[in-house]
Amino acid sequence: MKILVVDDEKLLVKGLKFNLEQEGYRVETAFDGEEAIRLAHDETVSLILLDLNLPKVDGFTVCRTIRGFSNVPIIMLTAKSDDIDKILGLEYGADDYVTKPFNVREVTARVKAILRRVNPTPKGDKNKVVVSGNITLDYNFRRVLVDDKAIELTSKEFDLLELFLRNPGKVYTRENLLDIAWGFDYPGDVRTVDVHIRRLREKLEDNPADPQYIRTKWGVGYYYKKD
Repeated sequence: MKILVVDDEKLLVKGLKFNLEQEGYRVETAFDGEEAIRLAHDETVSLILLDLNLPKVDGFTVCRTIRGFSNVPIIMLTAKSDDIDKILGLEYGADDYVTKPFNVREVTARVKAILRRVNPTPKGDKNKVVVSGNITLDYNFRRVLVDDKAIELTSKEFDLLELFLRNPGKVYTRENLLDIAWGFDYPGDVRTVDVHIRRLREKLEDNPADPQYIRTKWGVGYYYKKD
């Protein structure tokens, strides 16, 4: 698997590259936003580590641009402690974020966790295709159809939708969803879940303001409406 590391701090890039290569990944590097977009478009990469503060083109714009042609998982790297930057990163299509300064082992663990979900080991007892109304989810190809038309989901959006489709009617708290989709040691907060649910609704629903699929159980969490 190939990972694209994008940051203008050359020592940090060198350290990430070394550690990821020790884990068996191939690593491409970029030091500005324009180069990142070009490599993401021209190269086949499995995941992108993307800094927010980049020369030429900022990380938010890079993320939004890449989302126009690819659903590759993106982990944002940010030195800012402002929650708004983390939420904006998710709004623009990032799957996860890590705040600098960080432990390289933490980044490597996040990379492994996302890639495991995107490329899961097949289980014989797992249904490969789930159909609910006009929504079809193909687990093997990680593809979703609405009215037989493919829609583009990020890896976390796919994970959340799969969970809901396989467990219709079950109510999940935001904390439940963080634990299941992001992992028990994920340091983020519940607003991460709200952002992903909102984006899912925008892609699935005719009227996201009045969702028919992913419903809100007020004061509790979210659930998928049974057929």
